[in-house]
Amino acid sequence: MQNIGNNVQYKIYMNMIRPGPDRLPIQVEEWEKKAREKLEDGPYYYIAGSAGSGQTEQNNRAAFNRWSIVPRMLRNVDKRDLSVELFGTTSPFPVLLAPVGVQSIIHEHGEIASAKACAELGVPFIASTVSTVPMEKIAEAVGDAPRWFQLYWGRDKDVTASFLKRAEASGYSAIVVTLDTAMMAWREHDLKNAYLPFLIGEGVGNYFTDPAFRSKLDAPPEADPTAAIMHWTTIFGNTGLTWEDIDFLKEHTKLPIILKGILHPDDAKLALEKGVDGIIVSNHGGRQVDGAIAALDVLSAICGAVDGKVPVFMDSGIRRGSDIMKALALGANAVLIGRPAMYGLAVSGQSGVKEVLQNMLADFDLTMGLAGQASVKSLHPGILEKVQ
Repeated sequence: MQNIGNNVQYKIYMNMIRPGPDRLPIQVEEWEKKAREKLEDGPYYYIAGSAGSGQTEQNNRAAFNRWSIVPRMLRNVDKRDLSVELFGTTSPFPVLLAPVGVQSIIHEHGEIASAKACAELGVPFIASTVSTVPMEKIAEAVGDAPRWFQLYWGRDKDVTASFLKRAEASGYSAIVVTLDTAMMAWREHDLKNAYLPFLIGEGVGNYFTDPAFRSKLDAPPEADPTAAIMHWTTIFGNTGLTWEDIDFLKEHTKLPIILKGILHPDDAKLALEKGVDGIIVSNHGGRQVDGAIAALDVLSAICGAVDGKVPVFMDSGIRRGSDIMKALALGANAVLIGRPAMYGLAVSGQSGVKEVLQNMLADFDLTMGLAGQASVKSLHPGILEKVQ
């Protein structure tokens, strides 16, 4: 949608005389506040919480504040092009929905609602390994809409290979391998609430429907869900993986392989040596390592190490259109949005996710134009100034 900012903005203002009583929020902070009102402690903090003290999440936001946009004047921004090329496919916006698991704890329609919202906008949806709804049902719900599959790489090679095969067969066009969750972090809110949704059968839809996983059980999950869940606890995560194991993934899928969780330029170089197809600079939104470096702070160095050989994506801390613009200016090809969309899901299901993403895209579009930039392809570090 060209000039989405103007279109969305005017549509909102058209209702100024008689605003609807059920009007959805605009500010991301209000979305979070309303989500908090809707959700119980366990589900809310599972989404909103971070590792340890939450320092990494704070670092992520502080990193964006260290950069200022320097607007330029009298440049023709009458028609703005936000499209990007991702693995041979043109996407209308440089934004994807980050993989977020167990969305059923946020809203009864969970991943299906989020995927449909993305399909309406043309934003690629990244389905999590730990979705409550199996990957095939998500694919069925959105038809030909763009979608990627995120892999949590566990200890059972048969299950990993099966997941890759299923994703390819059901129309997912890329594999996002999350590297930073070989085990779960010390998450104080979740521990305080004694809340881990997988142990009550949420987020295991891909496992319970997987033939390789089911073949390892004495009884099918329908007959003995507790035993199936306990088996899941023995195979989720894998702290023994090394760079040499990337070859296993390449042997079992022809889809592009994108590594998520890269925070050091040397790891980016190792990824290139292993022939991966993309990198996501991410600290998991602060949910894994307390006190870790902000993703934005290492983005430029990693883009320099990659040197344009593969696309570089970024997530962790993006809350507004100006954040998207800063990340792209510092080298990212596109960004991933996580928590804000989940707050939208909690408040209003599919329409909430769509509204959050649409508003962020509108904000981004207007910020681009007001800064004198007509295309995402024209963004570069020179449009930013580092705040001392």
